[in-house]
Amino acid sequence: MTVVSIEKQGDIAVVTVDNPPVNALSQALRQGLWDAAERLDADPGVRAVVLACAGRTFIAGADVTEFGKPPVPPHLPDLVARIEAAAKPWVAAIHGSALGGGLEVALGCRFRVAAAEASLGLPEVTLGIVPGAGGTVRTPRLVGVEAAVDLVTTGKPVRAARAQALGLVDAVIEGDLLPGALAFAAEALTRPLPAPLSSRAVTPPEPGFWDRAEPATAKAAKGAAAPLRALACLRKAAEASFDQAMAFERETFLDLRGSTQAAALRHVFFAERAAPRPAALRDVAPLPLARVAVIGGGTMGAGIVAALREAGLPVALIERDAEAVERGLANVASIFDGAAKRGKLTPERAAALRQGVTGSTDYATLAEADLVIEAVFEDIAVKRAVFDQLGRVCRADAVLATNTSYLDPRLIAEGLANPGRFIGLHFFSPANVMKLLEIVPVPETAPRTLATGFALARLLKKIPVQSGICEGFIGNRILKRYRAAAEALVRRGVPIDRIDAAMRGYGFAMGPFQAQDLGGLDIAHLQREGARAAGQDVPETLGDILVRAGRKGQKTGGGWYDYAPGERQPQVSPTVAALLAPAVTPGAAMTGPEIAAALVAEMAAEGRAILAEGIAESPAAIDLVEIHGYGFPRWRGGPMFASGA
Repeated sequence: MTVVSIEKQGDIAVVTVDNPPVNALSQALRQGLWDAAERLDADPGVRAVVLACAGRTFIAGADVTEFGKPPVPPHLPDLVARIEAAAKPWVAAIHGSALGGGLEVALGCRFRVAAAEASLGLPEVTLGIVPGAGGTVRTPRLVGVEAAVDLVTTGKPVRAARAQALGLVDAVIEGDLLPGALAFAAEALTRPLPAPLSSRAVTPPEPGFWDRAEPATAKAAKGAAAPLRALACLRKAAEASFDQAMAFERETFLDLRGSTQAAALRHVFFAERAAPRPAALRDVAPLPLARVAVIGGGTMGAGIVAALREAGLPVALIERDAEAVERGLANVASIFDGAAKRGKLTPERAAALRQGVTGSTDYATLAEADLVIEAVFEDIAVKRAVFDQLGRVCRADAVLATNTSYLDPRLIAEGLANPGRFIGLHFFSPANVMKLLEIVPVPETAPRTLATGFALARLLKKIPVQSGICEGFIGNRILKRYRAAAEALVRRGVPIDRIDAAMRGYGFAMGPFQAQDLGGLDIAHLQREGARAAGQDVPETLGDILVRAGRKGQKTGGGWYDYAPGERQPQVSPTVAALLAPAVTPGAAMTGPEIAAALVAEMAAEGRAILAEGIAESPAAIDLVEIHGYGFPRWRGGPMFASGA
């Protein structure tokens, strides 16, 4: 297959890349572009070149099938330099995404134009590496050091309008891209050409910039190495010659490419790429979703409503009485209004999202719903009553989902007519923010229902992971063991604050005890009490001791820690030490890395048990759950990857 073709439009040549699905920079594509540059330089009838791409996107980055393999020439830095040195100016015509190596190719062109919907970025740090073909060297020469630092160290792409404001693209083309790019090229030939980026100087940033940028980058990186290494490359670009900066960037890229962090992030990348479309459902058509509803407008239900609205779906919110309906609608409105206050939404967008939610107490209004998600209190009788009503009013093919976190979905669906339409969809709070969605089929769940669950995840831009049925499913089951292991260390005399510090040092945003104080110790306590009331032998935990003493977390001014009124900063608590003293044997001495290693090993051990029982389909699935649902540091790859599972 020919991946690069050339067509002349008068004295302007159009070089078209066609390497589906995303025009990745394979060896064949690199060679094709090199050959095109050679051929067009030798053609006296060509005065300029427009680089365009077929399909849905510009060059979206590296060829993932080449990850981990020895590179084959022409190497990308050489290709970018060859395009930059072309005798005829190249104009990159960008649509879709120009990411990573794709943007570096565009930076080698003399000009860049973009369709209005295009996005451009250098996301290499999210894979544990830095740009390796001049991204850290040419970008500050084009947009300035400050903008380059933001682009490169965060890896976040920008849309075309923002790219133009930064100077990353020369023009945004409204209407058809190729005719606009050809017109731009023709007009550019009437003016003196700008110098190639390699010949431009970098404007030094203001004094003190680097001293501020390094701690800010380190804080945002949360332990990841690549952002700080990228910052070093950008500083080299600002302070050294082009050739010296290119050599430094390449050395850094090659060093990071073989690192453990890069391997971990590649593992996560491939797992995320595969998660939304399981092979077993490839030929199963989901139910189209146009009308959806949520039962329950509390914190979780309101978050689910918000997620559905942000995906463009109108939502019916059902509550038990008029007062609860109003409260639920207010909960939803507060999510959108809060986002508007923080600048995440325009006031107009927030108003439009609110208007797409209707509230009612009448289940009969759900007769034509395609999907109904139950998000009421975690009580089996309450949930079964909801599904009894849904079973009587909803279409026979409507998907009926429960958002339970711990209850057995088989018991919730007991007696439901057409049980093939039933499924568990476990959202994580806040549901409009958290990316994880555990999808829990019951034995009767039909393939189409399961496919609809995954289609919903794609619509909501969430990471779906299928789970078998057990207490807590995948994530909360591991969380339970993690917390129990942390308590076991406390019983051995390891201080609570040292355990939390160790897990923060490992890369978590907070340790297990801080996290419990934030969420509330009483939630898990009530679950244990319910199990005890049902006759199960559930040993007393240290958390039970604290809850019985009235310490439920931040909301009561104290849990594992003390909190000053109105403050969220945890303070080591003498009261907790006294309450737990009878259960603690002083003396265990562990370093932070030893603590973290012990707790991650416990998480991985539970993961192996989950795999052995068939609850999870792969170690990668468990890693995705822990990363996207529980804050496991992405750059460590998840507990299964970190433990070599």
